[in-house]
Amino acid sequence: MLNNAIVMVSIILIINVVYVSMFTIRMILTLKGRRYIAAFVSMFEIVVYIFGLGLVLDNLNEIQNVIAYALGYGIGVVIGSIIEEKLALGYITVNVVSGNPDLNFTRRLREKGYGVTSWSAYGMDGDRLSMQILTPRKYELKLYEEIKTIDPKAFIISYEPKQIYGGFWVKHVRKGALLKPRHKTGKETEKEPQE
Repeated sequence: MLNNAIVMVSIILIINVVYVSMFTIRMILTLKGRRYIAAFVSMFEIVVYIFGLGLVLDNLNEIQNVIAYALGYGIGVVIGSIIEEKLALGYITVNVVSGNPDLNFTRRLREKGYGVTSWSAYGMDGDRLSMQILTPRKYELKLYEEIKTIDPKAFIISYEPKQIYGGFWVKHVRKGALLKPRHKTGKETEKEPQE
């Protein structure tokens, strides 16, 4: 009898981990505007949910099943968020303020393939270089490392844009050209100033 109880608890736990992980991923896909993929995931999600809930409801007198269901739910939330981080869907906008107003900062980021809009700013201690950088989330940490290599004291704020429209960079990313070496032509082949 104990053996059957352990098997039942394990099945309920695993089912709920899978269900909640799928639920988390579906919600994130929906928020990112990927409704058709989210709908596809939801078909599997609901089957797993009904099966798991059915097992618990058929055995409500067994408290260990309810505990396994609740524990599976919590673990599923954690695993779902880890999966979402690994998928890194969508884009991130990074605002950078550098105490070094040298435009070589912007040039170096553009050479790496990032879309950068920059402007001069004035802060409490003088001139600053402000930049807005758009990148796919999967390159977010790499971008932070690049910024810190150029200016370890740079002020960085990031957020997820809800909608992106227009601009050459979006087309560039969709073609898969981000972070590939750029070939210089014409005036771009002129020698650039050394740092």
